[in-house]
Amino acid sequence: MDTSQARPTPDGVTVRKGGAEFIDRLGPLWLALHAHHQAVQPGFTYFTDEESWELRRGCYRRWILDEGSFVLLAERDGLLVGYAFVQMEEGPDDTWVTGSRIAELQTLSVLPSERGAGIGTLLLDRVDAELDRLGVADLLIGTLAANEGARRLYERRGLRPAFVHYARFGADDKQGLP
Repeated sequence: MDTSQARPTPDGVTVRKGGAEFIDRLGPLWLALHAHHQAVQPGFTYFTDEESWELRRGCYRRWILDEGSFVLLAERDGLLVGYAFVQMEEGPDDTWVTGSRIAELQTLSVLPSERGAGIGTLLLDRVDAELDRLGVADLLIGTLAANEGARRLYERRGLRPAFVHYARFGADDKQGLP
């Protein structure tokens, strides 16, 4: 675990970087994000909380093995209040001019009671600092189409929409969803 970046902020939030040793602590925050997704983008069939966390935890375990991938934890008084999980991928991209490594922010989650307090911005600042340290200039971030708050946050940071994904899920058809 790298605690060299564990610097407290004026509001008492500390961010630290780590790897696989943190994955099991992320469950409650992943589930908070999973609930947020369902609230902001209804009309789809979602996995149960238990299924969703098991699937996401498996992804985190695979992704953390990618060279340079990392997780940042935001804590206040020992309580986990947010995290960012960044996966590193080999580049270059086949469409856009990129470097030899591309970062993808796979997850940014902040406890509902802590949203709007700057924790997401703090985590993104630390993501940018770590990417600078690694010499990685290219960053991808995905968000739900209906998640206006996330879109505004990312656009304020200079990111621009690059992809639009359309979806048809067989489970939705079986549930009679539009």
